[in-house]
Amino acid sequence: MKEITCKLLVIGAGPGGYVCAIRAGQLGIDTVIVDAGKPGGTCLTVGCIPSKALIHAADAFHMARRMAEGDSKLGISVATPAIDLGRTVDWKDGIVGRLTGGVTALLQRARVKIVHGHARFRDGKTVEVGTETGDQLIRAESIVIATGSEPVALPSLPFGGPVISSAEALALRAAPNRLAVIGGGYIGLELGTAFAKLGSRVTVIEATARILPHYDAELVRPVLRRLKELGMDVRTETGARGLAEDGQGLVVEAGGVAETIAADRILVTVGRRPRMEGWGHEELDLDRDGRFLRIDDRCRTSMRGIYAIGDVTGEPMLAHRAMAQGEMVAEIVAGQKRTWDRRAIPAICFTDPEIVSVGLSPEEARGLGVETRLGQFPFSANGRAMTTGSDDGFVRAVARADNHVVLGLQAVGQGVSELASAFSLAIEMGARLEDIAGTIQAHPTRGEGLQEAALKALGHAIHI
Repeated sequence: MKEITCKLLVIGAGPGGYVCAIRAGQLGIDTVIVDAGKPGGTCLTVGCIPSKALIHAADAFHMARRMAEGDSKLGISVATPAIDLGRTVDWKDGIVGRLTGGVTALLQRARVKIVHGHARFRDGKTVEVGTETGDQLIRAESIVIATGSEPVALPSLPFGGPVISSAEALALRAAPNRLAVIGGGYIGLELGTAFAKLGSRVTVIEATARILPHYDAELVRPVLRRLKELGMDVRTETGARGLAEDGQGLVVEAGGVAETIAADRILVTVGRRPRMEGWGHEELDLDRDGRFLRIDDRCRTSMRGIYAIGDVTGEPMLAHRAMAQGEMVAEIVAGQKRTWDRRAIPAICFTDPEIVSVGLSPEEARGLGVETRLGQFPFSANGRAMTTGSDDGFVRAVARADNHVVLGLQAVGQGVSELASAFSLAIEMGARLEDIAGTIQAHPTRGEGLQEAALKALGHAIHI
């Protein structure tokens, strides 16, 4: 069996893993990365990137349909539009291919050795990798577990046939006539909204009392309005029970009453679980935090020399969180002093309208016993929002009442995901309301809403 010895071994080439390996290579660390798939992981290949491509295509097609129906405020009319979803998927796959190729090139430039195959621990320092050319043994001083996560299936609705996961949904070459989405979280609503714009009749089934439970109700309200405008049927406090007897629908239950919903496809988006099987975790003595691997503020597990990053370590399951953890671990292995600070991790929901949240919500701040000042500025008073034809939503600032340090920033509206950088930077740098209020914003932009929200919290808003 061929043997490789290295200082750092990274298992998993998703966002966290490949960033960790690249940074380690830049720091001169002898690094090996192992993955059976293409670099980029779920996010790049069947998650973040392809879903945003589909969302963009759906938005463009929906706008064209509205123009064809004479519903354009801009005075634009077009002939009856059509979409070839197969060509859209090919375009999306081309983007994914370019990005995965780019990641491979970056790894090679950082002098990282890439091993394609399935890794399995023998012990805390040794991993066996099954490759197409035979087994390889890798011995490493430090190992990073970055195995990611996978969709959760329902026992009554296992994946297969009409029941699909988000990965299969992103590969559909024709929009289903009737789509049932089980789960009202961000994945289900992002994809459900996209297919509604592509022409599908979409029903969303959510077991809890409201959709997008990770965001406060005020942020969710504009999204719910938009879902209704798109004709989506949103059913809360409703459980999915299984396929109809003829396989042509979904049986649901609400208030003790069962009903069959017609559906050509059933998209299950009830969450993700850490990918724990197949890499030999049973050969190790790793502490767990529920289903996830327990880590400290340096991403160290309970075994010396073994780190864990990304989805396998728990919420929030976000690519940028994994990337930040990967970069930090590489620098720790190189001997630098680093710790993990999760205060400024942005969370974005790419629905219509979009939601972005960084730091504490008003409810979370109150739950910590902090007296706060709030400032909220509506996009209905923002010139740039009005000129785009979409002025629903707002920007909100949450700050301490005593010293005005900003604790959280949130927004809901068209394109507000691009405000995430400013929000994160403000909180990371410990900005006060006065800092944001005193920063000159370009006009006309939606970013002016951030300044206006800070001014509102200080008691002297200008434009409302």
